[in-house]
Amino acid sequence: MANTTVSGAQAIHGQNPQFLVETVIRNRIYESTYWKEHCFALTAESIIDKAIELRFIGGVYGNQRPTEFLCLLLKLLQIQPEKEILVEYLRAEEFKYLRALAALYIRMTFRAVDVYELLEPLLKDYRKLRHRDMSGYSLVFMDEFVYSLLTEERVCDIIMPRIAKRQVLEENGELGPRKSRLLAAMEGDSDRESDKERSRSRSRSRSVNSIQSRSRSRSNSRSRSRRSSVSSVESGRNKSRSPSQPGSRYVSRSPSRSVSRSPSPKSDKLEEKMDVDIPS
Repeated sequence: MANTTVSGAQAIHGQNPQFLVETVIRNRIYESTYWKEHCFALTAESIIDKAIELRFIGGVYGNQRPTEFLCLLLKLLQIQPEKEILVEYLRAEEFKYLRALAALYIRMTFRAVDVYELLEPLLKDYRKLRHRDMSGYSLVFMDEFVYSLLTEERVCDIIMPRIAKRQVLEENGELGPRKSRLLAAMEGDSDRESDKERSRSRSRSRSVNSIQSRSRSRSNSRSRSRRSSVSSVESGRNKSRSPSQPGSRYVSRSPSRSVSRSPSPKSDKLEEKMDVDIPS
């Protein structure tokens, strides 16, 4: 009973889901200690804890021993969780081995359109994964692992089911064109550069306007000061030219050119004669 598929499971690619794993590897998984001790009576919820504890991915190693990663994959094929649960596995970004396990299961069981739509966003994940095989341990990146799922025929010593190529799906209208991250980054950089140029031109125009306004205010202040100085000078001149007030005497600042002369004796005699001739 422990090695049978859950009742009511749907056939995948026309066969039992567990048969997607080769018979030799499947029998070795059934005989492994990890399968007997840790994979018994696991559910879609309790398998999360086991996937979080994983420390590497891979197929078989050593003396054809299956990895814990393969054991949990076979358990997922056996219990066949719902699509919404697997999508939630993919969204758990903090648990990278759980995401890798869900990506491999989706590649083996989902339709081609769903595979491309769900796995292509994982190409942006650049975290490291430990990989164990017959030659030992190695490091791979998450995007490399996902790309191998989409392009290679064998991953983790398991033959991948065939899926239609992306180009065929695009020609049939089932899948939209793939967006290149490089072109998006270039377009984003060009948009940023255009925004920077616009902001620079705006700042320049603002600075020019401020300079012009300052120069205008300075010229206006200078013209006002000149007008005030001219008006003050003219008012001073008008005051200097204004007639003197009554009772005041005009005093000439220039030295008098006339020289005072003493009265002559002839003029005295004429005055005396005039006094005599005038009748009283």
